[in-house]
Amino acid sequence: MTDSPELSVVLDAAEAKLDGFHEECGVFGVYGHPEAANLVYLGLYALQHRGQESAGIVSSNGKALISHRGMGLVADIFNSAVLEQLEGTAAIGHNRYSTTGSTSLKNCQPLVVEYAHGGLALAHNGNLVNFRELREQLEANGSIFQSSSDSELAIHLIAASHAPDLPGRVADALARIRGAYSVVVLTERCLIAARDPQGFRPLVLGRLNGATIVASETCALDLVRAEYLREIEPGEMVVITDEGVRSIHPFQPAPARRCIFEYVYFARPDSLLYGRNVYSVRKLQGRALARECSADADIVVPVPDSGNSAALGYAEESGIPFEMALVRSHYIGRTFIEPRQSIRHFGVKIKFNPVAELLKGKRIVLVEDSLVRGTTLRKVIPMLRQAGAREVHMRIAAPPTTNSCFYGIDTPTREELLASHHSVEEIRQYITADSLGYLSWEGLYSFMEGPRSGYCDACFTGKYPVEIPHYAQPAQLHLFDAVEHAAAHRQPASAG
Repeated sequence: MTDSPELSVVLDAAEAKLDGFHEECGVFGVYGHPEAANLVYLGLYALQHRGQESAGIVSSNGKALISHRGMGLVADIFNSAVLEQLEGTAAIGHNRYSTTGSTSLKNCQPLVVEYAHGGLALAHNGNLVNFRELREQLEANGSIFQSSSDSELAIHLIAASHAPDLPGRVADALARIRGAYSVVVLTERCLIAARDPQGFRPLVLGRLNGATIVASETCALDLVRAEYLREIEPGEMVVITDEGVRSIHPFQPAPARRCIFEYVYFARPDSLLYGRNVYSVRKLQGRALARECSADADIVVPVPDSGNSAALGYAEESGIPFEMALVRSHYIGRTFIEPRQSIRHFGVKIKFNPVAELLKGKRIVLVEDSLVRGTTLRKVIPMLRQAGAREVHMRIAAPPTTNSCFYGIDTPTREELLASHHSVEEIRQYITADSLGYLSWEGLYSFMEGPRSGYCDACFTGKYPVEIPHYAQPAQLHLFDAVEHAAAHRQPASAG
């Protein structure tokens, strides 16, 4: 019996939305460099993995703010002519993947306004869980919102503050916000970078020939050849002007809760994150996975590119040879239109292709960083078998993902997370693997010595460091309700 057309349509639709946690956003800022906008452009290039919906740059020439924003990738939005117009020695930039607000030009960042104290631009990585509550309060007092992005809320709160200077106004605004934020704010003569008290999202400080650089990840500093100075601390606000760099801690202290999923998937492997190299952490997690979930196999194969580092660690620990037997295309656009409705299951084939010569007759360990909906693996594993793999043992370099994230990652609802309501055996059957093993919670933190603290792992544990209002639940496709409905109504295949 084959999948019904209705069931295939449901699965393909889900796959088009991407099977997994989606990237967040990336921010980059420069103060005190004659080519500030060019540096921001390069920084956003390095941070492209954190968001592909839109990008923008705002520069300051000391008298006015100049902006350019667009939909799509950094290389599609900016060219030499555009960058020449973004004059000045200070600039901030943003790559966006929406967590609150629709995908449209009005929600592109940095957001730019003129208010009583001059020009103001803001770029934000995170998610504000009390967004609706504060927006309703502001609208009741006459505020008019131009976008559906929660980042605009911070601008309204800054404008409403009665503090005498910009650092005070920014601190007033952020003190009213609950949730996750790494934010950069630019005016004509000042750049401010701030991180929420729990430090959910990363933010680092660098230096280049006397200029100050802020970025979501150190890989962006590397590209512009900036020196990495340090991580901006949770709850810290860095104020950068012609007088120098000043650090203040205006918020009530809170236990640090850095996002563990940055290590699992989001951050680039070459970044230094929370004091550790991401690649090295993922390899250690892969080693722990091999100790916990061994398999009789001939080769270890990653699901590229997210599973590469963990698969290398698994191979080294287990002694099983590592092979890149699944090749990923890096030239897929934001959407892919199938040439005919009758041609189905093309989505995964255009992204991945197996190397049959490496797979024929082999028992393989397939390693992926995480398993969210499982729809991609449900198609990849049969593809590997068709290419000659004798057995496919699935290994996941993270614990079961059972809860949504509300701190700046675009995630499915809890009902859509496969592990939230299915056993390991049910998931194994769904993805058609010969065996399935997950990394334990202890294995997730195998890179640490001492107490397993200082991180947010709510997506695995359901323990949210900041209370989530009921209205903050993400509204997305309920995949498995749709799959079960389609499966229940499909007809048996005809004989012959």
